[in-house]
Amino acid sequence: MQTNRLIEIRRDLHKIPEIGFQEVKTQKYLIDTINEYPQDHLEVKPWRTGLLVRVKGSEGNKTYGYRADIDGLPILEETGASYHSTHEGFMHACGHDFHMTIALGVLAHFTYKRPKDHLVFIFQPAEEGPGGAQPMLQSEEFQAWKPDEMLALHIAPEYPVGTVATKPGLLFANTSELFIDLKGKGGHAALPHLANDMVVACSQLVTQFQTIVSRNVAPLDSAVVTVGKISGGTKQNIIAEHARLEGTIRTLSIESMDVVKRRIEALVAGIETGFDCTASIDYGANYCQVYNNHESAERFMNFTKKREGAVLIECDKAMTGEDFGYFLEEIPGLMFWLGVNSQSGLHSSTLDAKEEAIPFAVSLLVDYLEYSQR
Repeated sequence: MQTNRLIEIRRDLHKIPEIGFQEVKTQKYLIDTINEYPQDHLEVKPWRTGLLVRVKGSEGNKTYGYRADIDGLPILEETGASYHSTHEGFMHACGHDFHMTIALGVLAHFTYKRPKDHLVFIFQPAEEGPGGAQPMLQSEEFQAWKPDEMLALHIAPEYPVGTVATKPGLLFANTSELFIDLKGKGGHAALPHLANDMVVACSQLVTQFQTIVSRNVAPLDSAVVTVGKISGGTKQNIIAEHARLEGTIRTLSIESMDVVKRRIEALVAGIETGFDCTASIDYGANYCQVYNNHESAERFMNFTKKREGAVLIECDKAMTGEDFGYFLEEIPGLMFWLGVNSQSGLHSSTLDAKEEAIPFAVSLLVDYLEYSQR
């Protein structure tokens, strides 16, 4: 596929970001684009708001899967780009427009040049939440075309275009969302003794959370507890009856995730007693770690090292979360970082990924998949 067509597709997708399991326009755009390709060896199966596409190989002794996530984020775009989001308050701020475009570019190549083995392209919804990988993995549609090996990428703003970064073993952390609601007794600001102030209770809880990692997680392990949003109260002279915390937990081991959650529950129970209030905890979407199969990662890394124009970095593990880990629990494979050279990071309203990374990634993946089938 020509570079100018790839850029056009990316910009079209960038304009229509949709959140998890609401990717209706995105799904239609993907189907319409795929319908432009030769259909001789192509099969398409919608799954909820996502899509599974198989290119039937000439021999079909093995099936390779390539996954691209398709949802956007509830972020107001501030890039100033001519192709900015037309869905106000939503943005492809995690690069899923890149991920989809790269998948379409690779898919297009193999519809013109039939592969020896089957290729399945997985356009997965709801990676940013509530989580599309696990239910998609369990679906009849996926199981019917279940790959023998899986591959995926994620853009990396901090790396230059042409850079690929990955490693065998643990790449991304275990993650869990965190939502806590505190309910007490509201009242007049001048009469605090007749109320139970949930703003104060909430503040105490956030402060106590700061001891979890430093005093409950093993020093040689790693964990993060971040509260990203606090809401409570209705007016400056009314004592708040309700407060809500929203955050995230990230750990490098499943055992530490259990430790962190148990400690959160103990601290919340203490707040209930200390402030005579009630509390509820919701862990929302939980994602398992992304663990690269050693053989798959080493084969990909050895291939990339020898490729002219590519720079391979064996990176460290990160506290990033990704539900691609659910696929890797059942199917050997790997994920890698793709450099896109943006001054703004992931989930930023000003993320400006360099489009030169798209044809580079398409070419790299086409060559790697052809190499893998020899």
